[in-house]
Amino acid sequence: MPRPTAKSLTFDLLSTLRRGAMPVRALVAAAGLFGISENSLRVCLARLCAAGQIERDSRGRYRLGDAALAIDGHVQSWRHAHERLCDWAGSETGPSGEMGRGRWVAVQARVSRPRSKQFRAGARALLLHGFRELADNLYLRPDNLSGGVDNLRDSLLRVGLDAQCLVFGLDALDADREAQARSLWQADRLAPLYTRTRRELEQSEQRLARADGLNGLGLEDAMVESFLLGGRAIRTIALDPLLPHPIVEHGQLAELVAATRRYERAGRVCWAAFLAEHGVIHQRAPVDARVDDAARALPSSVPEGVSA
Repeated sequence: MPRPTAKSLTFDLLSTLRRGAMPVRALVAAAGLFGISENSLRVCLARLCAAGQIERDSRGRYRLGDAALAIDGHVQSWRHAHERLCDWAGSETGPSGEMGRGRWVAVQARVSRPRSKQFRAGARALLLHGFRELADNLYLRPDNLSGGVDNLRDSLLRVGLDAQCLVFGLDALDADREAQARSLWQADRLAPLYTRTRRELEQSEQRLARADGLNGLGLEDAMVESFLLGGRAIRTIALDPLLPHPIVEHGQLAELVAATRRYERAGRVCWAAFLAEHGVIHQRAPVDARVDDAARALPSSVPEGVSA
């Protein structure tokens, strides 16, 4: 599994905090588990502080900054992702077997400077909310999330979509465009992804239960494994497009969420002694929940390693 960067490791460790901040010695020690040097970590901390993404207190302890809190809050909502689903109005197949005309949420994204900071923030916002590109600068997703268009617009803006982008409801697509829209997510690849990830979690959970025991993982190996595998599962859920029936069958995502919640508890056990040693009060296990790496381009298709 790919190892975390100094940046992603810092974000993921700081996102575990219940309150307060994390001492730099804890960040340095954790970085060492993943082969990240102390110098690399300290350079990263300085850059993130300058960007306002983390903050340092008078004692040299770090916490997430305001610029990172909205993204962290969205990612950490993975525990209830499947509960956001509601019926998809207008999507039902007609009495003669014709395809229904579902209602969509559309975003007209005006990107004048590709690869700019604003571009990357917009790409990440669209990716986090399951949008895909139907036509040039027009992105959409099914209108099947609780709260409808208004709630989705607010959420997009919170995580970085430019306020100049139009967010609106869209329906009555012609039959060809409707079929094209429904095919944007390669939905047939989602169910195998859910199943594979859930089985990997279950197998790893058994290994973690034997950590530091006879023929079991060493504790540091267990910390690394739970961080990487738990993070991959959370990233899969956080970046799931939350598609409706009939595009996907329901139920399997909820099973993956339940398995990931169990695995998170096992990960907390692995990390508990380390975090206690450094005086860190945490509410969840550290996991490699990177999302920025998947948002290097506007999501016109399923990003590699996200839902494939």
